[in-house]
Amino acid sequence: MKILITGGGGFLGFKLAKTLLARGQLGGKKISSMTLLDGAFPPGVENLQKVRAVKGDVSDAATIAGVCPADTDAVFHLAAVVSGAAEADFDLGMRVNYKGMERLLAQMRKCAKPPRLVYTSSVAAFGGDLPATLDDSTVANPQTSYGAQKVIGEYLVTDYSRKGFLDGRSLRLPTIVVRAGKPNAAASSFASGIIREPLNGVVSECPVAPETGVWLLSPGKVVEAFIHAWELPPEAWGTQRWLNLPGITASVAQMVDALRQVAGDGVAKRVVYKADARIQAIVKTWPVNFRTPRALALGFKPDADVASVIRDYIADEKIKI
Repeated sequence: MKILITGGGGFLGFKLAKTLLARGQLGGKKISSMTLLDGAFPPGVENLQKVRAVKGDVSDAATIAGVCPADTDAVFHLAAVVSGAAEADFDLGMRVNYKGMERLLAQMRKCAKPPRLVYTSSVAAFGGDLPATLDDSTVANPQTSYGAQKVIGEYLVTDYSRKGFLDGRSLRLPTIVVRAGKPNAAASSFASGIIREPLNGVVSECPVAPETGVWLLSPGKVVEAFIHAWELPPEAWGTQRWLNLPGITASVAQMVDALRQVAGDGVAKRVVYKADARIQAIVKTWPVNFRTPRALALGFKPDADVASVIRDYIADEKIKI
């Protein structure tokens, strides 16, 4: 089993890599090698056995050809210009999120046998006039460049799968909370920041109002979802190759209350509100409430509640309160 993870140096990509290596197998087959592609990698990547870390750009044809040889079995495509950055720099978003996707799929088509792909899309696929609760019948109508680029990727995955070039499945991710490390350029970065920074003893400036809602999922659950999605047989997906992942809905105020419940009032008081019109304009287009019967029927699982998400983060990062 030869695996490629694009965005393999990022928080989720690296977590996925380490989880797969600990398992030692994917789909019942022993992992023989793993290639991680990204622009940078965290310390320790050089110590991972069976892993080749390649610094490069997913939109560069030569780079993609080098990391996805003909005997590639599994691809997890996480590399992307995130929401805020894709909105601020249209050309960059199109180059990486669209052109990079196109080049990766074209390279996968050259494999000796159709590889299986898990593509990370986003609930930014939705926007405009939305029902109070979205479900599997809600039509994608993105209102940001990032959302549009992700939906284009979904359509490409579906068509390449229909043609038999590969076996793809697209997961629309909720906001992932709590992301360890430093803030990134995603418009959703505040959702992790209001937990992570206060637990690190730092004030977090929240750019949206307390009543702002978030549809969220923890890093552990999303990595489980990546692996589960890959291991599901093609017939489980049928002609619908995309899926809204299950999550939980919480307002910023509820997230801060959960932080207070877990870590105390002193920690929660480190969240302060400082409005950012640019972030607010992006976030207000995102849906908050979902019904995900198809995902649940296929065995995908949400977190129990925000407090459990915070406790898991504290345990994973070995934070002392």
